[in-house]
Formats: sequence, structure tokens, C-alpha cells
Amino acid sequence: MTIPTDRPVYEGEIATYWFDDGILVSLSKSPRRTVANISANVALVKQITNNKRVPLLIYLSNSPVPDKETRKFSTTQLPVIYSAMAMVSKPGLAQFIMRILFQLKPPPIPMKSFTNDKEAKEWLKKFL
Repeated sequence: MTIPTDRPVYEGEIATYWFDDGILVSLSKSPRRTVANISANVALVKQITNNKRVPLLIYLSNSPVPDKETRKFSTTQLPVIYSAMAMVSKPGLAQFIMRILFQLKPPPIPMKSFTNDKEAKEWLKKFL
């Protein structure tokens, strides 16, 4: 994935963001997720989107498994900032992350994993 040079790009501790046809794109970084950096990321996304929920296309990277408190907090924040999430990764990575985050309950927003970003964008368009 190449970061675009023809539009605003926003850098956060855990991801780099930009918009593509109304969809927020996230290039995930690999630090361990914590309540603190997830909180800072939520604030950044709210600033980027003017507090509107948007569909997210996220290119996943390998990062350490967050602790239980962080996973729980992350789950509560997803529906605050995103309307849907498409995860693009190598086969198996997104399913592994979803299993960890949503062990007992289904995800709080529509989520789907892909190995192809064109298919992911097509799926997200219905949430615009």
C-alpha cells in the first residue's frame, strides 16, 4: 500500500489515515495497542472526520495482542467513530484479530475481512 501524495494524510501513533472516495483509509502501524493510544487515535479520527461516523478500510499490520482492558475499550469506541470496517490483510490475520477482539459478542459494527482492497472498497460503499 502506497500513501497518497495528492490529498491530506494524517499521522497517528497507531495508524496513518487519508480519505479515498468518502472512505477513511487506515494504514495500521505495529505498536501495542493501549487504552491511552486508542483514546488518542479516537480523538484523531474524530478530528479528521469532523465527528462523523465513516466507513473504514484498514490495512492491518502485525502488532502485539492488546490486553483485555484495551480490547474491551476498543470495542466500545468502534461504533463511536466508524459505521463499518473492512480489514485488508494476509489470509488469516483479520480473522485472528476479530476472534481476539470479539470472543464473546459479535462486532458492534458491520465488519468483514478481505485479502483484496478493491473488494473491500466495494463492500464499504454501501455504508457511505
